[in-house]
Amino acid sequence: MKTFEIKGFVETSLCDWDGYLSSVIFLPGCNLRCPFCQNGDLVLRPDDLPTVGFDTVTDFLRRNSNWIDGVVLTGGEPTLRRDLAELAGEIKRRDFKVKIDTNGTGPAVIEALLEEDLVDYVAMDVKAPLDERYGVAAGAEVDLKDLRRSIDMIRALEDRSEFRTTLVPGLVGEKEVLLIAETIQGARKYVLQRFVPENSLDNSLRRAIPYGESFVSHLLERAGKYVGCCTYRGKLGVGLS
Repeated sequence: MKTFEIKGFVETSLCDWDGYLSSVIFLPGCNLRCPFCQNGDLVLRPDDLPTVGFDTVTDFLRRNSNWIDGVVLTGGEPTLRRDLAELAGEIKRRDFKVKIDTNGTGPAVIEALLEEDLVDYVAMDVKAPLDERYGVAAGAEVDLKDLRRSIDMIRALEDRSEFRTTLVPGLVGEKEVLLIAETIQGARKYVLQRFVPENSLDNSLRRAIPYGESFVSHLLERAGKYVGCCTYRGKLGVGLS
């Protein structure tokens, strides 16, 4: 059986693809170093992680084909993997839908996957407004033209796509969210994500306090004017107002 560099496998998830019971495959490596990243080992030390055999994945999918709706390919950054199309094809061949999570820096890869009908749903993380702030939030140099190309392509997918932004105190607040919402204006779905401080790549963020419910509600209302649906993913509670 073909082998793939799979560094994590979650058998069942209800939160990685809204409305679907999905399995999640974690692929290694990333071209960004977002200070709030929760998957530091996948980004910095992927070779230290054990590889999950593809047969483990396919055996589970075969045994649970009546329950699992689709498979999420995430990372890291999946579009960096040269065998991503082959992996997606193997999953599609088994009659499962495929979703990819991407940072949008590989528009040519996304385009090829869509043209070959290898992906059913695309979620793109937009880290910050598309200006000098992006490199700070991404922890690396980013080609903003590539991001815009990906945004235009993914927005055109309508109900097969979503955009996501993590609400990181000190990096992404109201002004940033509204600029992002304006950039993706017309998108079907925009998801604001709760910042989880505990395992942040940047140790200084591990003491940060996530935004609170009233502030998030305010953001949802304002950002929602630019998109079809603006929602929040994560646990609401006491935090920064």
